[in-house]
Amino acid sequence: MPKFKYIARDKYGVKREDVIYAPDAGAAQIELEKQGFEDIKLQIVPQKKISVDIDILKPKVKEKDLALFTRQLGAMIAAGVGIAEALEILAEQMPNKTLREALNKVKEDVVSGMSLSKAMAKHPKVFPEFLVNLIEAAEESGNLDVILQRATQYYEKIAAIKRKIVSASWYPAMVVVIATSIILGILTFIVPTFAKLYANMGGQLPFLTQLLIDTSNLIKNNILLVIGGIIGLVILNKFIYSTKAGKEFYHRLFLKLPLLGNIFLKGAIAKFARTLATLIAGGVPIMRSLEISASVAGNVVIEKAILEAKDKVEKGQEIYKSLDPKIFPPILIAMIRVGEDTGRLDEMLDTIANFFEDEVDRTVEALISTIEPLLIVFIGTIVGVILIALYLPIFKMGELIQS
Repeated sequence: MPKFKYIARDKYGVKREDVIYAPDAGAAQIELEKQGFEDIKLQIVPQKKISVDIDILKPKVKEKDLALFTRQLGAMIAAGVGIAEALEILAEQMPNKTLREALNKVKEDVVSGMSLSKAMAKHPKVFPEFLVNLIEAAEESGNLDVILQRATQYYEKIAAIKRKIVSASWYPAMVVVIATSIILGILTFIVPTFAKLYANMGGQLPFLTQLLIDTSNLIKNNILLVIGGIIGLVILNKFIYSTKAGKEFYHRLFLKLPLLGNIFLKGAIAKFARTLATLIAGGVPIMRSLEISASVAGNVVIEKAILEAKDKVEKGQEIYKSLDPKIFPPILIAMIRVGEDTGRLDEMLDTIANFFEDEVDRTVEALISTIEPLLIVFIGTIVGVILIALYLPIFKMGELIQS
């Protein structure tokens, strides 16, 4: 049923503004008159078109896309180009389709009189809270071009730190997956060939060979169950991770992992410090800055710790005293204290972010140089054991061949 917005005066002469559902404008007019309204002005509210929007097929807007957007927008504003015109130019040039579509809508809202920050806030899946709040503060202070350049540096740094963390975690994972696939392939396709050969010879096989053949038969005869079990485990883990408690459990586990845990912690702290520094320098209020910084840390455990610190700061406590020393390194707390005492908190947070980003660099390089030979030895040992098990009966061929 159509929806109509109306402005009218009630029986007391008070001006009212609301909406009413009716088959048509005439029916809406009659219904309002029955309720005692006068001087009725009606306007139909356009119905939103129902469209099937498959977000999964749309390209996601990543840090590198936002960095390109903020850099170019800041440069054009600094050159004296109007915001609406700059948005129109950028909408034509952006390689990311999702960002391009959002910029066209933002431009339309800006042309109609809406502020840039409010227009961007209508697209939370494209423009994160960090950027919206930063631009809102910049609009109030009048230094939008400077803030956009600062946002560019921020997104470039965050994109770099994410790449390093992903490379550190995916390298060993992919090696293990590939090695597991190779071993399953050997057990499924190669070992049965040897099993038939040894079965024709007769005799009792060595324990290691018999164990390998039994394992191969078990996998081959239950291959669908094995594949189903692997898929089931993946789905189960994804479901657990989607729950609040499950996500927190995994994030705690990530921080305690040998070698990798240190990288995850330093990466999260680097993102927190970088975000907080950029927001404070951009003029965003400290409470809002802490809240946004918590959401971009990338780890639920650290996010909760930052939000708990925010609550303490809200009650009048200093930031450095509010941070849990069991989670946050002493150097972070010490430098924040210096920043608060000297009134240069944003500069100190930038220094902290640079320090932990360098730490992530060094730790990732050390991890890869350490884990690579370990994985090679691990995979080589497994393949070696399989080969020994397969060829062990050949060394005892005389015992296997029965007369």
